[in-house]
Amino acid sequence: MYNKNMNAILTGIFVIIRIFSNSLSNVFQKKLTSKGEIPMCVNFINYLILAIFSLPLMLLTKNTELLSGFWTFALLGGICGALCNYFMVEALKFGELSVLGPINSYKAIVGLTFGMILLGEIPDMRALGGVLLIFTGSFFIFETINLIEIFKKKDIQFRFLALFFAAIEAIFIKKVILLSSVGVSFIASSILGAVFSFAILKLNRVEFKIPQKENFKYYLLTAICFGLMTYTTATVFKRIQVGYALSLFQLSVLVNVFLGWGIFKEKHLLKKLTGSVIIILGAIIIILS
Repeated sequence: MYNKNMNAILTGIFVIIRIFSNSLSNVFQKKLTSKGEIPMCVNFINYLILAIFSLPLMLLTKNTELLSGFWTFALLGGICGALCNYFMVEALKFGELSVLGPINSYKAIVGLTFGMILLGEIPDMRALGGVLLIFTGSFFIFETINLIEIFKKKDIQFRFLALFFAAIEAIFIKKVILLSSVGVSFIASSILGAVFSFAILKLNRVEFKIPQKENFKYYLLTAICFGLMTYTTATVFKRIQVGYALSLFQLSVLVNVFLGWGIFKEKHLLKKLTGSVIIILGAIIIILS
């Protein structure tokens, strides 16, 4: 009983760290883009710092046995992770943190859709009720209820692309952990993320520029928070089912709304909080059903 309670407490601590580190990494990424840093460079430097940090850690995991299929899932996860973070930084450049944060709960609808298409899983009435709640809550978050107008906005488009790749990445992360360990998963995610984020930069023919000196601290803070988020996400996935973990991670929506209001002076706090709570309830109903 003692071990079970301790495991639950530790899992809860990891969830809390994950929630706040994710939100804070978004804050620092938005700070960087608002100071003129290029989103693709922000994405690459973020992963590069983590990759450099991960190299010494490889010595500690050299005896870890990698099971068949590891590299396939690690490569796919690296691609999805790099794309997810790139689109998220692009979204933060154009949009408000208190609006983009709640959209993360749409990840549950993405999972539901993939379940229908790939697995033939037909949602029950509870899941459909959750979808309805998410759409209802969205109308409190967005300035308009016109879906066409909403999806014309660049920040919304980029945020949904980030969400799409994040939902797929979660599956690959879980597979990588099952085939190796949390530590190996972190190292693979960091190094492969750096490789693929650099590829994104080159494919778009964006010239890499040395960051402005005054922005170095934000890059370091972004990497620390993103690294904590990556590690704690993998740790939570190791301890509990992905569906339950994703439902707990939705609490970062509220943190993002408060940070957007407190740091970036974004407006309509009460309205956005109301919408966020409705969206979170919808996402939890979908995931748990």
